[in-house]
Amino acid sequence: MDGAGKIGILTGGGDVPGLNSVIKSVGYRASEMGRSVIGIRKGWEGLTHLDPSQETDARYIRPLTRENTRAIDRSGGTVLHTSRTNPVRIKKGSLPAHMPQSELEALSSDGVTFNFTPVVLRNLERLGIGCLIVIGGDDTLGFAAILQSTGFPLIGIPKTMDNDVRGTEYCVGFSTAITRAKELVTRQRTTLGSHERIGIFRIFGRDAGFTALYTAYVTSARCLIPEYPFDLDLLTSLLAEDKRNNPSNYSLVIASEGAVWTGQKVADFGEADAYGHRKKVDIGHALAEILHQRTGEEAMTSDLTYDLRSGDPDAVDQVVATTFANLALDLIGDNVFGRMVAVRQGCYAHAPLPDPALGPRTVDVAKVYNTKRYRPHYTGKLGDPLFLISA
Repeated sequence: MDGAGKIGILTGGGDVPGLNSVIKSVGYRASEMGRSVIGIRKGWEGLTHLDPSQETDARYIRPLTRENTRAIDRSGGTVLHTSRTNPVRIKKGSLPAHMPQSELEALSSDGVTFNFTPVVLRNLERLGIGCLIVIGGDDTLGFAAILQSTGFPLIGIPKTMDNDVRGTEYCVGFSTAITRAKELVTRQRTTLGSHERIGIFRIFGRDAGFTALYTAYVTSARCLIPEYPFDLDLLTSLLAEDKRNNPSNYSLVIASEGAVWTGQKVADFGEADAYGHRKKVDIGHALAEILHQRTGEEAMTSDLTYDLRSGDPDAVDQVVATTFANLALDLIGDNVFGRMVAVRQGCYAHAPLPDPALGPRTVDVAKVYNTKRYRPHYTGKLGDPLFLISA
């Protein structure tokens, strides 16, 4: 396929600041190219649950123009809304009501879930979409790779607070997450000092510690990351040392939600989502209790996760989002598909869509993490890309 016709665009997974900048820039650039843009609402759900009997299903379809996207980049979130729908695993209880039984029976199934990939392809054809721009993290882009393998033309744009998409050093939303985390940690230092407590800040990072690592980098804090199980004795000693040496008699540590201590595992709970992820038991509360038992010191826990994904993007995210959108349209204009726009070695580039089987990108512990001090390495950065670790 050559990608001719309308351009579709969707956002999947968690929202991040900067998504609306991508959406607006795609709309503006496409209009200059003489192409129309259809926004798919609610991520992949918009293409699995679209009712083909309705000419324009407003629940899932939003035509995008220069006029209706003019001011959307001034706010966070995504005007197209989002979901964690996985088209290859649609549960029986989530099936679209309008789907005929005969069409359902034609889909492959494991008895519990159905593979809606053929439905997605049919709906793209019905909408006249010739190519698709998919904005998401590993899960959303994972299905994009499946769709691309069928021959459908698409371009991926990486976004995630965790900055853990393979093939790129930067994902939309990451800079704002660090900027906001720095502000929140700095503000709460006054409370930690007033009560002379240990502060534990829980932050995004189920499988990768980039968000905790960079927040520690800009706040001079200790950090705990999923890639390196920490030793409770050493952490207790380091935090006690920090507290003694601090005139305000407090210490703090940034903990990734997926961080674990040696010999232990932070348990999952709740029902798994469509991509098989369950929620993590709060490392902040667990660690606070253990530190109190060991030291007698009171610990204050603060969950920074959703504060980081809310609100408008910072300048870096707005610049990257706008540029990623234009890179995507450059590739479409050159009839290049099956790629993801990226930052590599500090430069804008494009890369293969991430292979879902490889999982997320993770921190190179030996290169950037001091395992004896639970801090980022600050030295030896000459020649490194801006965001410290090559893709």
